[in-house]
Amino acid sequence: MTLPLPAGFTAAGVHAGLKDGGKLDVAVIRSDRPAAVAGRVTTNAVKAAPARHTEAALKSGRPVRAIVINTKNANALNGRRGMEDLRRIVEASAALLRVKPAEVLMHSTGVIGVPLPVEKILAGVRAAVPRLSPGGGLDAATAILTTDTVTKTSTVAVKAGGVEGRVTGFAKGSGMIHPCMATMLAYVLTDLDVPRPLLDRIVGEAVDRSFNSITVDGDTSTNDTVLLLANGAAGNKPLKAGSPGAKAFAEAVDTVFLDLAQAIVRDGEGATKFVTITVKGAKTDAEAKRAAKAVANSPLVKTALFGADPNWGRILAAVGYSGARVDEFKARVAAANYTLYDGGKPVDWSRDRLREIFSAPEIEILVELRLGKGAATVYTCDLSYDYVKINGEYTT
Repeated sequence: MTLPLPAGFTAAGVHAGLKDGGKLDVAVIRSDRPAAVAGRVTTNAVKAAPARHTEAALKSGRPVRAIVINTKNANALNGRRGMEDLRRIVEASAALLRVKPAEVLMHSTGVIGVPLPVEKILAGVRAAVPRLSPGGGLDAATAILTTDTVTKTSTVAVKAGGVEGRVTGFAKGSGMIHPCMATMLAYVLTDLDVPRPLLDRIVGEAVDRSFNSITVDGDTSTNDTVLLLANGAAGNKPLKAGSPGAKAFAEAVDTVFLDLAQAIVRDGEGATKFVTITVKGAKTDAEAKRAAKAVANSPLVKTALFGADPNWGRILAAVGYSGARVDEFKARVAAANYTLYDGGKPVDWSRDRLREIFSAPEIEILVELRLGKGAATVYTCDLSYDYVKINGEYTT
């Protein structure tokens, strides 16, 4: 398996001693020229030092040349030391990469409240720099994993601005996933020339349909970040909003973002099922998403799905407390196009048929509210015994 990086980008993943067994644990991404960057960081008020640093960089609008990522340690809730350690690593990494410190971002993922092992991370960066290559994407994607069981990657070729470019991304995330944004890091790269205002708009729209439409456990992390870098190495004229090229690029970004977001849910800690929840006919799109997320985050719904328990009443009950407007006498609930409830009462459904539906590895749930035109889709997974075991032993 390979992960082709867009022109002008190189990457590497190395073992720096943060993980046991020689596993890759520090990643570096580099662009051979300044890249426009747009992104989103966690909405959690308790932000890790890397999230605060990235948030400030995004607000400044300055271009980026490199990103350093470490695993096993989140650099969160470490007080002033957290930011001081980050700056020390950024400055040293900039010198090693021969770029300006202002062009380097750093991200961390792992345990909260433990100081960064600065020297180990810097040793990792020193080892990564000579290994940077266009073929290093998969190693970088592997190096950022924590409780993940698989790498999450996606790549799409796209014709835009008279040239063929590429959009490639990789992500990590398995638990503490309830983005708006969760412990989720995603890096998407393109060699197309995209002005930053357009890049930011495309990211915002794509994030809402992907990373902000997934949940594993309802917990929002201190470190979530998704970034899209565009370095223009493909040689196209800058894309213009509304142009066919901009639309093609936005579709490619949508595809990569959704691929990565769904991969995170499929690899949810202890997950055995991938669940798509769609709410239609809400008063507004926002209310539809609120209702869908309530169902997706309900422990009772998620455990019922794990056990293939045909307790469908939990679905509409979750919609009822979501804050979305609902009239139980107008609503309809279905699973795999099999109607369970309609117009104020249960239909004549089969317990065996519903157990069969809930036993499938992929489940689709539909709630029709019939109050308006609002609609939303959210992706989640079931909640298993293994989720409790993984998180009960995370720091031991």
